[in-house]
Amino acid sequence: MADPAAWPELEAAEQERRRELVLPGAAVEARIRAGGGRLPPRLLALRLLQALELSGCGALRELGPGLAGALPALHTLVLCGNGLGPAGLGAPEGPGLGGPLPALRVLDLSGNGLETLPAALGGALAPAGPCAPRGDPAFPQLRSLNLTGNRLRALGPGLARAAPQLQTLLLSGNRLSALPGGLLPPGASGLLPLLSQLEAADNGLQELGSAIADLPALKILDVANNELSEIPLELADCTKLKEVNFRGNKLKDKRLEKMVNSCQTKSILEYLRVGGRGGGKGKGKPDNFDKEESKKKKRDKHQKKSSGDGEQDKVEEVNKLTIKILHIAGNPAPVVVKVSPNIKEVRPYIVCCVVKGMNLKQGNALKRFLSAQIKLHDDLCGKRTAATIATHDLQLIKGPLLYDAQPPNELKVMPLGRKEIKAKDLVRQLQLEAEEQRKQKKRQNVSGLHKYLQLLDGKENYPCLIDAEGVVISFPPITNSERTKIRKTTCDLFLEVTSGTSLQICKDVMDTLILKMAELNKFTLENKEEESVSDGESDMTSEPVNSNPSQNAEQENSPLTVEQVRIVDMDGNLKVLYPSKTDLTLVSSLLNVIR
Repeated sequence: MADPAAWPELEAAEQERRRELVLPGAAVEARIRAGGGRLPPRLLALRLLQALELSGCGALRELGPGLAGALPALHTLVLCGNGLGPAGLGAPEGPGLGGPLPALRVLDLSGNGLETLPAALGGALAPAGPCAPRGDPAFPQLRSLNLTGNRLRALGPGLARAAPQLQTLLLSGNRLSALPGGLLPPGASGLLPLLSQLEAADNGLQELGSAIADLPALKILDVANNELSEIPLELADCTKLKEVNFRGNKLKDKRLEKMVNSCQTKSILEYLRVGGRGGGKGKGKPDNFDKEESKKKKRDKHQKKSSGDGEQDKVEEVNKLTIKILHIAGNPAPVVVKVSPNIKEVRPYIVCCVVKGMNLKQGNALKRFLSAQIKLHDDLCGKRTAATIATHDLQLIKGPLLYDAQPPNELKVMPLGRKEIKAKDLVRQLQLEAEEQRKQKKRQNVSGLHKYLQLLDGKENYPCLIDAEGVVISFPPITNSERTKIRKTTCDLFLEVTSGTSLQICKDVMDTLILKMAELNKFTLENKEEESVSDGESDMTSEPVNSNPSQNAEQENSPLTVEQVRIVDMDGNLKVLYPSKTDLTLVSSLLNVIR
């Protein structure tokens, strides 16, 4: 057994003077436990560190003292999916993280067991020490704070004072009862002037206060699946608000609830702006205000049409993206994915669907699609640490599929652009290539390749997606198979998103991917590039050009079709169906979904 006091990762980081360090939870859990559930003291000697990630380690119970003082250059700190809590960040009256971190920009504490927070991070107690109202901000550069999936019940004003540059605050999956609550105390002004994204879905919110209008930069508000019965009229005063999500709340105003369920952000805000149900009582509107306003809008619309000024409205309606959903009941040959119990401890979450009608032949359409996938991996998927996307040519897949986990020395895969190889050898090969690349470029930080390779550290089995013929078509989060690679002639795609974090992140990524595909397909059809059958593949074969102009036009005008895919256990019991009625709603303001 390895010495629990030995930390070769930290020795290497110190010798190479690294600026970034990723410690996979599974690989360090035993040593963290042996150290009393705290970060190893030797970590605090790496004063050059700018980015630190330690996730998925249930043994990590508290940070211990001295983090901030020892690592003053930190700009990214990711501690998600650990065992921090109930007060794993220090005393409630304290500064949090051991003191101020002037360079910190991103802090991810999601998926822990935090019940209270230090004052400077939004705890309910009054700030003390360096976070007091008259003191300097503890986190003057903090832009993003993720507290999703904890057990927080209340927030306090300390966060606004400690992090005046905060732009994103994620609070979903806690136990909050009011928002903004103590975050924006009565009489306070000018707090959180840059906050543009506020998410607090899946709490127990019973009140959304009028102080929400005191957030001048708010663009995204998500309070879905709470216990709200009313929406404050003042929300309409948030002039930059572009996206709201109130689904899953039982509102008293049924007309408003209908708008909410269809995610009509613009309509919701207009409805609130004129006073909502009852003609705007409470805002000084006359009882018949909404009727008169409706008549006025109809007159204005008629005048615009007659004068030609309504052309823009017509253009916007025509240009709205559209997709069609093909339900399981209407599909004679639906794709089914079976999930093996072996995958539970490895990478348990998967969402799949089929998209038909994608045009990748024209010009650089395929290149644009692959670039969009890379960008999603870098951004929403957190460089594959949160989720991984894989896309396949549907025609090259034999169903049903099996999502399984196999030993690294037995699992064989044909990676993109490579020959068939055992997974264990592939991972070792990629690690050596990544290390060599890092040395050649003389980079001090860990490359993106290193980041997602380390997600497999300490795993006895590796995740894989296998077709009915036993062919491994995907090895997440590393690669898909060369055998099912999409090409310019591909028009029907099988999409998969997997995660070791949550099912919801899989769905969010898939929603965004489908939206992006609809956008790209529309761009391709509107910009008539020359058709090309060459995508650099030696095995590419050209297809005959369709000589029927009317059929070509019909294909071009047809929306993408998204076919539902069932994820079932080995006994056939349904685990996930995507897209369901509740999926694709967050992008519905940009996408017309025909169900």
